[in-house]
Amino acid sequence: MTGTPQSTVSTEMQSVIELSRQKWLWMADRNVAELAALFHPSARFVHMGATLDCKSELDVVRSGQIQYKHADISETSAERIGDTVIVYSRLRLTAVVGGNEVVNPFAVTEVYVRQGDSWKLGSMAFTRLLGE
Repeated sequence: MTGTPQSTVSTEMQSVIELSRQKWLWMADRNVAELAALFHPSARFVHMGATLDCKSELDVVRSGQIQYKHADISETSAERIGDTVIVYSRLRLTAVVGGNEVVNPFAVTEVYVRQGDSWKLGSMAFTRLLGE
């Protein structure tokens, strides 16, 4: 992890950052069961000009409409606001879209909300970075 020095990140926030990293692996593996457990039912996903609800995002992953192959994460930081943790990442995402493999640099913002003893992903937004 880069961005926030390791010593200043609480154990709880580090666990949310690790959950975020694990999410990318589940997306690459098309592990819809784990993603469905992670995603809040009211979650929203914004990427490449589309806004999807939870069911639609899970359908995209399940169908392979977008095949998330690998997220090379270069920076990650997290901020806690009450029962919410916002994870900011810079990454290079390799995916297959429309049968073509594409690699794009993104800034990704994820919002996690505490529900009982677990964290749920409430929102994820991709912003394509230009000139990288």
